[in-house]
Amino acid sequence: MSERRFGIIGIGNMGSAHAVSFFEGKVEGAILSAIADVDEGRRAWASEKFGSSVEVIEDYHNLLSQAKIDAVLIATPHYSHTRIAMEALEAGLHVLIEKPAGVDAAEVRLMNETASKHKDLAFGIMFNQRTNPLFGALRHYVKLGVLGEIKRFNWIINNWYRTQSYYDSAGWRASWSGEGGGVLLNQCPHNLDIWQWIMGMPATLQAFCKVGHFHDIAVEDDVTIYAEYESGASAVFITSTGECPGTNRIEISGTMGKAVAEDGVLKLFLLDEDERKICYTSPEAMPLKRVTRVNLKFPDAPNGHVRILQNFVNHILTGEELIAPGVEGINSLRISNAAYVSSWLGKEVEVPADEATFTALLSEKQRSEIQNSTRRNAPPAHNAATGTYSERWNVRW
Repeated sequence: MSERRFGIIGIGNMGSAHAVSFFEGKVEGAILSAIADVDEGRRAWASEKFGSSVEVIEDYHNLLSQAKIDAVLIATPHYSHTRIAMEALEAGLHVLIEKPAGVDAAEVRLMNETASKHKDLAFGIMFNQRTNPLFGALRHYVKLGVLGEIKRFNWIINNWYRTQSYYDSAGWRASWSGEGGGVLLNQCPHNLDIWQWIMGMPATLQAFCKVGHFHDIAVEDDVTIYAEYESGASAVFITSTGECPGTNRIEISGTMGKAVAEDGVLKLFLLDEDERKICYTSPEAMPLKRVTRVNLKFPDAPNGHVRILQNFVNHILTGEELIAPGVEGINSLRISNAAYVSSWLGKEVEVPADEATFTALLSEKQRSEIQNSTRRNAPPAHNAATGTYSERWNVRW
């Protein structure tokens, strides 16, 4: 197996951890060859950590054009993901991006179109929670039809508690111009991805995004989304950064039973016959039917970040199917974009929402933020390189 040389653009919290994984040989078939970051302190950390074997560059354009690399991992702020990814693909490099795919689905669509022109290049996204065996099993059972026809999907994922000091730690946090949103775009891209990965994309939704409900911020920190599918199934997604202790609970109801995921355990409640048949053939008003109960406890998942890295490298070298293709990053973003449009307009919208409408409304938010100086007086973000994966991005029960 030949090795592929990787460059990493952005070595803050996530980028530095990925860099260490490559450098320490945790990803078979990959070596760390170059790093780019505009922050002098981060570059100094990289030079000391990796020595002369890794080229350290300030301008990522030089990394793309001059560094001896075959692939690039992009771990920069949200707004820059799409632009850098397109430049890297045009430079003939395999591309792996951090989540979210971007901020505006219209820009992500252009990125996907660029990727489609370079089918010989690998394009992936760091949706590491797809590697969690519980989510994988739940998806498998839904796709297999174990639950029958799906009626309802509910997810309460509000254990993302954050204090005011978290939001005050950097001026880009919780701002439309710096981050592009609040809990939906910062904490929940993984959860929105898992939702659609298991259930598919909803047809319509109505969202209630409460701005500064629990914190002194200009973006949403409390969200309830009600969505509907073409099949008639419905979904409710609730998230917040202002509830402590929080909850992480999925319940999926179907005609053959239900599944509940909570506290790292997947519980199945299965009927012997389809509820729709029971409804229309049973002479009893409230029949008591036998329910088979199955509790599935999964072992601790290996590091999902490293598994995505390894899968990406395997895809390049052997054609292994990607766990998280880059083009699928648009799906969760289309849900969050539609949620914002719905909340801003106060009505139900289709999914995907009109791209021009979202772009215009987001631009209004950004202009207002700048003109009215509503961004907090906070220090600039530094996010010093740590070289370790933060526990906050693991599946939290």
